[in-house]
Amino acid sequence: MTAKLRTPLIVMGVSGSGKSTIGEALSRAFGVPFVDGDDLHPSANKRKMAAGQPLDDEDRAPWLEIIAFRIGAELAGGTPIVVACSALRRRYRDQLVAHAPETVFVHLVGGAELITERQHGRVHEYMPVSLLASQFEALEPLGDGERGIEIDVRRSPAQIVDDVRAALDALPQA
Repeated sequence: MTAKLRTPLIVMGVSGSGKSTIGEALSRAFGVPFVDGDDLHPSANKRKMAAGQPLDDEDRAPWLEIIAFRIGAELAGGTPIVVACSALRRRYRDQLVAHAPETVFVHLVGGAELITERQHGRVHEYMPVSLLASQFEALEPLGDGERGIEIDVRRSPAQIVDDVRAALDALPQA
């Protein structure tokens, strides 16, 4: 079992996949800070999403840079952190690891029907269910050269934490 988290984790996936819930659970399990990437969106991004308009790459770039800088700053201070961030496209993930290449992605994977059902059961300040289809369209699975773990969202938070611990133990050190 992993005694201490040595690398930043980015919990990724579409809206409603459980990024914040799992990010907080991993943060508690490892005793490290948690940052919800949604809290770092510029207000213009929040307004756009609240109006039902998906973000484009130009909207996301400064937000991703804020997250990447935060990960790098925490790591420079000796503290790996857990961040919830959609990180839907490979180029977004590449931008996120620019300040910390050892970062590991925890991709919460679930089908559109299940995630839509979850979305209907929650209220999000600026992410309406109507934007979920655009997130699935943008989603690119983890690929070659990316440090990551895919986890089924149907598992309980405790099971997912255990799965992440086991997977981290099996990953080669960066």
